[in-house]
Amino acid sequence: MGRCHRTPRDVLDDATWGAFQAGWTKPVGGDADHLEQLEDIDDTAAAGFVFYTLDPKAEVDPEAEHADPTAIRRKVEALDWAGLDSDLATFTKKYVGQRIDLEHEAIELDEESVLRAMAKYGPSLAHAMAMYRGLMAKGIDCEVEFAVDETDYPTKPAEHIVVVRELQRLGMEFVSFAPRFVGRFEKGVEYIGDISELQRDFQIHAEISRALGPYKLSLHSGSDKYSTYPLIAEATQGVVHLKTAGTSWAEALRVIANNDPDLMREVLRLALDSFEANRKSYHLSCDPTKIPGDPTDDEVAQLMDVIDSRQVLHVGYGAILEEFRPRLYQVWNDNEEEHYKIIADHFVKHLAPFAPYAQ
Repeated sequence: MGRCHRTPRDVLDDATWGAFQAGWTKPVGGDADHLEQLEDIDDTAAAGFVFYTLDPKAEVDPEAEHADPTAIRRKVEALDWAGLDSDLATFTKKYVGQRIDLEHEAIELDEESVLRAMAKYGPSLAHAMAMYRGLMAKGIDCEVEFAVDETDYPTKPAEHIVVVRELQRLGMEFVSFAPRFVGRFEKGVEYIGDISELQRDFQIHAEISRALGPYKLSLHSGSDKYSTYPLIAEATQGVVHLKTAGTSWAEALRVIANNDPDLMREVLRLALDSFEANRKSYHLSCDPTKIPGDPTDDEVAQLMDVIDSRQVLHVGYGAILEEFRPRLYQVWNDNEEEHYKIIADHFVKHLAPFAPYAQ
């Protein structure tokens, strides 16, 4: 919203009117995604959002992933236990030695894994609860998701258990949880990593969500990850939340490439010139040096199919709209049916693997 100079109210209004225009008359809802501060809740609640993704990623401690046991102990002892309504002795007694029986295996909670989980995620729990209580105090009808997906290291099974049980103990009622899965979920491109390892990760986290909930397992940065959809749909038995966002922007640029290649070349040059600023807050693996500086019409038509140019253009939305908004919208309005068909076909590809589980 900051990059596009939009408010929560702008976003919700545009989405609602878009639904009406498309002929949708059933309920709709807005997800206030990746909220990190209390004021984020105030702004989105005032606009009428009904789903809140609490994302205290800045409070997750990446050093806990590889710290030695002594350092882990110091980190855990230094936690705000009063803010967590507990103490280290009570916490340790609650979890260490516990066994969680799942459908195909069991998770043993030893002292090292339990303390490391709390060192890593403990600060984020206290911050998330402060946000949650602020949201609940508003008295609005809403649903909540807890997310730690945009962090440096995968969420281990023991960490999933400790995080969820602590949130439940503290009174958070949530409908979905977004762990950090193995591999890389980058913007606008397919999953990067070992798909069989990801399948196992989906399965064990899904089994934990059924054992401790049930609650939805949430897949963030899910746009264009076609290989992952059948796997997470099967693992969760359809109790899943797929998040997509900027993929509709990326696909809309196909309309520009198809109908005004000169404008698309200007868009590409700006995206390249502003890339270092645009890439902030995104995980990307693109190499801008591999993108042709003055592409032919045929190369322009392929820009959204190549990982390097697709990601550069994907994250350049703020700068691109700032500079070219009237010209872009003119092309989209002049080619509205083509635009709608591209977007519709694209989202059908996302939704079809989940259809067998729809109720």
